[in-house]
Amino acid sequence: MTTLSNRINQMIESETLAMSRKSRELKAQGHDVINLSLGEPDFFTPDNIKEAAKKSIDENYSFYTPVNGYAELRQAIAEKLRRDNNLDFTADQIVVSTGAKQAIMNTLLCLVNPGDEVIIPTPYWVSYNQMVSLAEGKHVFIEAGIENDFKITAQQLEDAITPKTKAFIFSSPCNPTGSVYTRDELKALAGVFEKNPHVYVISDEIYELINFGKNHESIARFQSIKERVIVINGVSKGFAMTGWRVGYLAAHIDIAKATTKLQGQFTSATCSIGQKAAEEAMNTLPKATWGMLEKFKERRDLVLDLMKEIPGVKTNVPQGAFYIFPDVSSYFGKSNGKQTINNASDLCMYILNKVHVALVPGDAFGTPECIRFSYATSNELLIEAVKRIKSALSDLK
Repeated sequence: MTTLSNRINQMIESETLAMSRKSRELKAQGHDVINLSLGEPDFFTPDNIKEAAKKSIDENYSFYTPVNGYAELRQAIAEKLRRDNNLDFTADQIVVSTGAKQAIMNTLLCLVNPGDEVIIPTPYWVSYNQMVSLAEGKHVFIEAGIENDFKITAQQLEDAITPKTKAFIFSSPCNPTGSVYTRDELKALAGVFEKNPHVYVISDEIYELINFGKNHESIARFQSIKERVIVINGVSKGFAMTGWRVGYLAAHIDIAKATTKLQGQFTSATCSIGQKAAEEAMNTLPKATWGMLEKFKERRDLVLDLMKEIPGVKTNVPQGAFYIFPDVSSYFGKSNGKQTINNASDLCMYILNKVHVALVPGDAFGTPECIRFSYATSNELLIEAVKRIKSALSDLK
């Protein structure tokens, strides 16, 4: 019998990947499955980025790169942050990683000591709490309900901070809720961090370009706390480059050096071709992605309208990303005569098995009364998916 480490035995499988795996299994059995469980744009990578990648292959960019990424890419990221976000970082403050997920993990491993507290607003992205545990930290959750558009207040944050707090991690636009913090809301949170200089802020901005409101706002814009903010971003969502696996962080030079040191011991740099493609993406103006943004907004509005026809489902109006996170707790305790729905996991499995639509239970995001619905697919499939869900739910009494 294989004896595995406590570290891996205590880790929970990603619910989003688990639901996607189950949907593939049903599809392999011949079922017509609509998979709305993964956070992946259904668009293709822009042609200019693909051409840059092809060119880099012809020019033999096939050797090891610096651990923190090509200097040209890091400079392009620094210029993008200045151009689009009014953030002043130098190239040596940028570290390129194998996706934004690795950039977050690098940061936590370099900041968190065993027992340090990391504050996570709920709902949260599925991996945050597991990453904190892997870094031997203690996660402290702040609940943000649908009545507050799934956003915490400055007072909630202040109440959660203790002398043991080392970091705060959040995403805006948010996965799974699509909620976006306004400049005034971020300013209020920054005011709390000003009074607590021992706390670092990990700002996950991977959905920056999928924002239906005004320009994206970063908490790093507040100079009083900028030295303690680690900006996380990448090309996966905004440029439809999930498979390219290129993300980055921008941070104080000490953190940049530490994460480079760490990364050098277990993955080194990410793919050289992916980096050259990302360089082209960084040099591409945001307006090049507006067509994709408009399509996502159209789909959001479509799904929200369709969900109004389903009794007992409560939704907010997401201002970014490509998810809807409805409260479905009114169905808990109901039954179709064969199965009783006790929680969101039961409901998601019931919908998957009965009408073959894959969703993710809210437990995975720290909010058990909700489910995550990704609308990163065609209008036709979204209409069919909601139709199937409505039919399945109508059988529950």
